[in-house]
Amino acid sequence: MPPGVLDILYVSGSLGLGHVQRDLGVARALRARCPRIDIRWIAGSPAREALLAAGERLAPEASDYRCETDVAEATARAGRLNLTTYTYRALAAWFHNARLIGRAARRGGYAAVVGDETYEILVANFFGLRVLPPVPFVMMYDFLGMESTTHGAAERLGAWALNLIWSQEWRVTRRGRNAALFFGELEDVPERRFGWLLPPRRRYAQGHIGFVGYVLPFPQDEAPARDAWRRQLGYGDEPLVVCSVGGTSVGRELLELCGRAFPLAAQRAPGLRMVVVAGPRIDPEALDLPAGVERRGNVDALWRHFAAADLAVVQAGGTTTLELEVLRTPFLYFPVEGHAEQEVTVAGRLARHGAGVRMRASTTSPAALADAIVAHLGEHVSYPPVVADGAQRAAALVLERLGAERPGCT
Repeated sequence: MPPGVLDILYVSGSLGLGHVQRDLGVARALRARCPRIDIRWIAGSPAREALLAAGERLAPEASDYRCETDVAEATARAGRLNLTTYTYRALAAWFHNARLIGRAARRGGYAAVVGDETYEILVANFFGLRVLPPVPFVMMYDFLGMESTTHGAAERLGAWALNLIWSQEWRVTRRGRNAALFFGELEDVPERRFGWLLPPRRRYAQGHIGFVGYVLPFPQDEAPARDAWRRQLGYGDEPLVVCSVGGTSVGRELLELCGRAFPLAAQRAPGLRMVVVAGPRIDPEALDLPAGVERRGNVDALWRHFAAADLAVVQAGGTTTLELEVLRTPFLYFPVEGHAEQEVTVAGRLARHGAGVRMRASTTSPAALADAIVAHLGEHVSYPPVVADGAQRAAALVLERLGAERPGCT
């Protein structure tokens, strides 16, 4: 690297595509503030493909990074994903990835390591493996604490054990010039303990985690009006429903439920147009959908289609639902059952903001979904403003940890 370049290793972890979109936003903000920044990435699929499509460069070790989305899809059953079970099945991959990240950080001589939900570092440290070199490490969260979503004793014990590790993350994020930040608001952290004999989550977070607000993949004040997007994207004046389940295959059943609801809704909403977006991990041609439903695979900048829609039907992905809030698009959302983040953190945020209509896939019939589609199609919504300058604030924190005295950075 040329003299004076600040090399950063950025690990875009977790599932699907929501995290990598905000990571790209943080990367843009870092470069805008400090042109001397040079970033190498580690990520699994489908985030890896999104990074390459955006012109980013991977660290050499990225090819050996074990994909968490693969583990999640293997764990999921009938559209459900128990997050506690997934985490335990991911532990072997996490230990592998922790060592890989440590090797990459040492080989590359990076000035800092940034990790978006890089839980493998925390777990390895808890078990005595200090894999990172002595450079600043910034850990990023968008939820705090595991939840038990069933009454099973095994899951409750498992969630408690994972929260024990989580409540010790300060041993990593308070070390040296390390830090932790949270994409969201303090209210996104439940006001209850991690578990029996463990500290209260919100008070813990207030003590050492920086809250930076949310991140959007588009400028919040520059999004064109709905009619402009409809013209640009080739839609007409017909009522439009866009159905999407993000960057994993876990939502296949929800997309097919939307398809079964379509003819019932179309009988009561003349000219109804439904676009089903399968994403990067589902073959759209393999979906069981009726005639008249449009199939699409992975769609670049899907938020533009949300902006054009009269209604969206989605899972409770944090990034997707945030986009719909900001775009003022009415939406129905189905948290993945057993997925504590979606069922508790994201659903809690949406309830607090009065945004979206929560539904449950396992108890929703095609007729009930058709009723909801017709009832909320084109509905006027007035969600509260969202603080979405998280990329800029996260970038400022990373640069502060690198050293504010460095010339050429603001």
